Amino acid sequence: MIEWRDEGVLLVARPHGEGSAIIEVLTATHGRTAGVVRGGASRKMAPHLQPGAQLDVTWKARLEDHLGSYTVEPIRSRAATLMSDRRALLGLQSVCGLLSRLLPEREEAPDLYQDTTQLFDLMAATDAWPLAYLRWELSLLETLGYGLDLSTCAVTGATEGLVYVSPKSGRAVSEKGAGEWASKLLPMPKALLPGQEGPDSEISEGLETTGFFMAKALGDREAPDARRRLRDLLAR
Repeated sequence: MIEWRDEGVLLVARPHGEGSAIIEVLTATHGRTAGVVRGGASRKMAPHLQPGAQLDVTWKARLEDHLGSYTVEPIRSRAATLMSDRRALLGLQSVCGLLSRLLPEREEAPDLYQDTTQLFDLMAATDAWPLAYLRWELSLLETLGYGLDLSTCAVTGATEGLVYVSPKSGRAVSEKGAGEWASKLLPMPKALLPGQEGPDSEISEGLETTGFFMAKALGDREAPDARRRLRDLLAR
């Protein structure tokens, strides 16, 4: 019997059989791991199994590659806290959906886990979290091997005047370096750069660019609809 205990964030919960649920949890040490929760669809347990919930979990399986089962103890809910904030709720749903679709199973991701929990806590504390969400998407892309290099122009090597991103290499391109290829490049608003800020409209533009590389990582899977709706809200 294989068993471990950890604290994690609930990504997905779906009904399974009569009264049970299959959940996916992200922890720092064990990554994204799925398991069955007996009674997880009951009136008592279901309200605690909402995306973003912080849980104390124990995972057990006979063999490492088995689905396994979860015993969960709720620590705190997040979806309920954000229910009155449409934008923040969409942000939480987008994060959970992307992690569920993109993260390989059972690969530890301590940095991404920390970034995720910090983002969720920020969503509950302030309205100024969308920039952190954009940074989180950059962190996710880095984890998946699609990281962007926005430090210098891929053509000229310049560190200033960077306004585009190459869809092929993920590297920054200056206006001078873009030349006649400018129309084929992705926008790079200042909000994408480390230490820079920008209005929600710029953050939405940044999400257009990160979304291009998310689509590459997703392949034939679709991005969460919550992500599109969040991007549209920020563009207004």
